[in-house]
Amino acid sequence: MNEHYGFVLMTKERYWTKFRERSQEGRKTHSFVLRGAAPPKDAHILFFYVGNPEKALDGYAEFIERKLGAPEEVWNEYGSESVLESKESFEEFVGNPQQVSFIRFKNLKTAVNPVSLGNLRMLRGVKMLSRKGYYVDKDMAEEFISMME
Repeated sequence: MNEHYGFVLMTKERYWTKFRERSQEGRKTHSFVLRGAAPPKDAHILFFYVGNPEKALDGYAEFIERKLGAPEEVWNEYGSESVLESKESFEEFVGNPQQVSFIRFKNLKTAVNPVSLGNLRMLRGVKMLSRKGYYVDKDMAEEFISMME
């Protein structure tokens, strides 16, 4: 599990902004919605990489679980935790998949010092980051957190 200690989720700025707003309003538990059986299955912590225009790791949260199931069922149970404002916006977002994933998390924290794309690539030793996200081990997760604080 050490190599799957953390997971970096890729998100758009508009969704990240909504998660931050919900957290500031006092909401404790949130769900990140993805089509299909999306990772992570197991992790301790989630990191949020925000694409254009930020291009940075901009926050982190405690991973609760991944709920996978039929869109209607999972929406009915966890839809209120997502930043999608209605069932119609959810259906438009996911399309018509067999399954959807709700990545549940709590204790969202925004980075004081976001970790830039350049620094992420240097730390990972890669030219590009995976669009589907990626796991990091405990040492890398702790390094990300110390850089963001």
